[in-house]
Amino acid sequence: MSSIFTKIINGEIPSYKIAEDEKFYAFLDINPLVKGHTLVIPKKEVDYLFDLEDELIAGLHIFAKKIAKAIDKSIDCVRVGTLVIGTEVPHAHIHLIPFNDESELNIKRSKLKLSQKEFFKIAEDIKANL
Repeated sequence: MSSIFTKIINGEIPSYKIAEDEKFYAFLDINPLVKGHTLVIPKKEVDYLFDLEDELIAGLHIFAKKIAKAIDKSIDCVRVGTLVIGTEVPHAHIHLIPFNDESELNIKRSKLKLSQKEFFKIAEDIKANL
């Protein structure tokens, strides 16, 4: 059975896409900790990040770096942190989270409620800085 992320990649579920190439996909988290919280995933469905082939895990991080730099230019933040937990969805992924205080990286904190218009604006701002 396909993960929710595979369904997003395949266009079966809509997303606020930031970027994609032949191997990777980046999109806004719909339950963000902060504005600009983005998920970066390989298109290959593998549950555990450290089960990815070396070339794919390296490529994922290089792709994430490009997205993180665009987030940093788009969102007022001290820096963009990365978080890998891997238990929420059985598909390897990296959270890119712009933050001004380390407490904003706590995955258990309350999530933001953003409108569709806000999500679109954030996505467009990040894409403009790629």
